[in-house]
Amino acid sequence: MRPGERPEPGQVEPTGPGDTGTWRRLHSASPRGGAAERSTASERVHRFTDNISLRARLTLIYGMLFFAAGSVLVLVNYLVVAVLLNALLAEESASELLAHSYLIEEVLTHVTRFSLLALFLVGLLAVALGYAVAGRALSPLQKITRIARRLSERSLHERIALSGPDDEIRELADTFDGMLERLDRAFDGQRRFVANASHELRTPLAINRTLLEVALSAPDVSPDLKSVGQTLLETNARHERLIDGLLFLAKSDRELEVRARVDLGEVAGTVLSQLDGDLSGSGLSLRQDLRPAPVVGDPVLLERLVGNLVENALKYNVPEGEITVRSGMYEGMPAVQVENSGKVIPAYEIEGLFEPFRRGSGDRVGSSRSAGLGLSIVRSVVRAHEGVVTAWPRAGGGLVVTVCLPVSSGDPGDRR
Repeated sequence: MRPGERPEPGQVEPTGPGDTGTWRRLHSASPRGGAAERSTASERVHRFTDNISLRARLTLIYGMLFFAAGSVLVLVNYLVVAVLLNALLAEESASELLAHSYLIEEVLTHVTRFSLLALFLVGLLAVALGYAVAGRALSPLQKITRIARRLSERSLHERIALSGPDDEIRELADTFDGMLERLDRAFDGQRRFVANASHELRTPLAINRTLLEVALSAPDVSPDLKSVGQTLLETNARHERLIDGLLFLAKSDRELEVRARVDLGEVAGTVLSQLDGDLSGSGLSLRQDLRPAPVVGDPVLLERLVGNLVENALKYNVPEGEITVRSGMYEGMPAVQVENSGKVIPAYEIEGLFEPFRRGSGDRVGSSRSAGLGLSIVRSVVRAHEGVVTAWPRAGGGLVVTVCLPVSSGDPGDRR
């Protein structure tokens, strides 16, 4: 990207010199004039209607129906009183009827006034009772929602077991219990498969590596055999990395077993120190701005997350490129962001990079440097921590990946 040029919509502007501490954000063209005002107003209306709960909607329906029926009742009451008064005075003379007309109007006015006042007061009581009745009617759904939020891979044995009449909500709860039963069996089978695969796949590869290393260490090995052995060792190592990645991916998809206070800034610093040799020998320019970002999570998984981001930035870069690593509070959440130069990545390929065995286009396809599981593991770890990961193409080539995790309990969520 040339100096002075603006990034296209959907791209992130590269980090400039001395701008390391500024988070990269997606650039988008904003509408102007009345169109922007209309879209904002429409968005507010939709947001208001979307935020109304089902209980509030039912209460509004109850209230509207009551006031509609009450208004009809007031009208009928007015007509009945008017007809009765006219019937009682029908036999009087015209002069007497004219004298009592003012009295009839006063009676009808007071009847209407007190009827409307009674309708308003009883209507407020009806709305309050409707709100309570709606909450009572929706309590089984709230129980289902609470259990669904509490469920995870480790607690699929829990059931709703809803009691009460055999109605539609009971049928929904029983269907949900049946689904949980099937999911519980499926996850049990997955855990057994991962445990068996860990033993059955790693052991033969470890034996093959040992045999090859012993064979190549013999003094009478021919150059041709040594070349073939080195190739086999490299292939065996690649298979080991692939299996380790698959097993780690399966593990990261589970519920967190370890929860500890972790600072993403310290994790990023540890990862950069571990990869210092690779970074120094790559010829890339490393820029970092590591600030405190406290979270609660699994330290091993979080270290692997940051490690995968930095390793991807290191592998899929260009000669004399750059890597920028920053951590801190991003939009009120603890976050870590890794930005790297590289080849141009179309925006429509970004989502595919998070799929297993996907390396993007061009140089990434068929690369022997990676199994294509780096960003897949990142997404699984982020999901296990209930966070969000986003990736944007970088103007001029490269990628910007941002990971935001929930604020840990008791930590301030100040914006930077």
